[in-house]
Amino acid sequence: MEMDSGGNITAVSRDLAGAPEGAESLTGVLIPGVPNCHSHAFQRAMVGLTERRGDGEDSFWSWREAMYRLLENIGPEELQAIAAQLYLEMLKQGYTSVAEFHYLHHDRDGSLFNDPAEMSHRVIAAARGVGIQITHLPVLYCHSDFGAAPPEEGQRRFVHAIEDYQALLQSLYKHYGDATDVQLGIAPHSLRAVSKPLLREALTAINSLDDQAPIHIHIAEQEREVESCLVHNGMRPVAWLLDHLDVDRRWCLVHATHINDEECRDMAGSGAVAGLCPTTEANLGDGIFPVLEYVQAGGRFAVGSDSQVSLDPAGELRLLEYGQRLSWQRRTLLSSDVQASVGEFMFRCTIAGGAQALGIKGGEIAAGARADLVVLDHQHPTLYGKQGSMLLDSWIFGCNSTPVKDVMVGGEWKLRDGVHPEEEAVAERYRRTIDTLALTAA
Repeated sequence: MEMDSGGNITAVSRDLAGAPEGAESLTGVLIPGVPNCHSHAFQRAMVGLTERRGDGEDSFWSWREAMYRLLENIGPEELQAIAAQLYLEMLKQGYTSVAEFHYLHHDRDGSLFNDPAEMSHRVIAAARGVGIQITHLPVLYCHSDFGAAPPEEGQRRFVHAIEDYQALLQSLYKHYGDATDVQLGIAPHSLRAVSKPLLREALTAINSLDDQAPIHIHIAEQEREVESCLVHNGMRPVAWLLDHLDVDRRWCLVHATHINDEECRDMAGSGAVAGLCPTTEANLGDGIFPVLEYVQAGGRFAVGSDSQVSLDPAGELRLLEYGQRLSWQRRTLLSSDVQASVGEFMFRCTIAGGAQALGIKGGEIAAGARADLVVLDHQHPTLYGKQGSMLLDSWIFGCNSTPVKDVMVGGEWKLRDGVHPEEEAVAERYRRTIDTLALTAA
């Protein structure tokens, strides 16, 4: 394999005898790096703090209130330290790129920083510091619910006027528009948080800067959201979105858990990517996305870590298949007549869908793709002696410790023999941050 100075693959050959003099030789199983299609970096600091029973019924909505309380003291330096630790851990699990769905924009009292892009700069700096490629998706968040309900107090750090949001996008493109390690896009938070006119203005704003930029949106994550959308819009969320906007390959519909058969077929036909986060969806009690029917209809999907309760792409894929097995009471469901291996089928789906969702040229080892690569340790007990697609089946369904050995991003090694050169410094800054925050269970 050959690469250019920009970190892109220029040629791939199986002719080992024809390798140029001085070529680097790798030991292990070489696979494309995995794109993480959905991340909220600051939530890494929350892991384990919301697993206690409180008064009343616990659900996504009660978890959200706890999240609002816990983020109150996270400022720019804290966010950068948390994000750096998170992104380094992602690399060590085989993620080589991340879509950061970024909505922690403002200061603790809701006021704008002197530089309104301050918090965006911090997560991008964190990504660059450890070497993961980032697709940065600043969130537009305007309302607390359908019907243009005013924002709640806990949402003050998220909310933008559309003019301020447009200015934020322009500032980010000025700083990062030509960067090779940063892709920019937008994330209208959800149909409940952004009205139709505001959604259209956000699309106009991004299209004026880059008419191919990724567009991500939370949608149909909870049944209450679907019911409210029916009341206010007369349609289910995914049906409304597909009916009112030109949803295509640029879009990533995150979660889309509660869709009916017609929405499933239409969403698959749109070319959009379903951004699935099985561990977070299970943790929050959201429900199970009908991925089997969706894939059979030609739908594309990718996986993400979302609330960061798991940073393991293999674990996300395992749970994705297991959710279907539990629902259908059958085995080996996410496969095809062409690809009988469940592990390889899901892996190929998620790296292709992830690259599409992040707006990057990746998801394969081929000329023209980014050199985002992972080497798995073929001596790992679970992988040892395995060949072909059985290696991916074993990684996804059998590894209880990561077999990730080496990680390359954009043609540069970021992890060698499981070690990142900055991991001790990053971990120390993270520990100091957590000590400062003095987090307690919600």
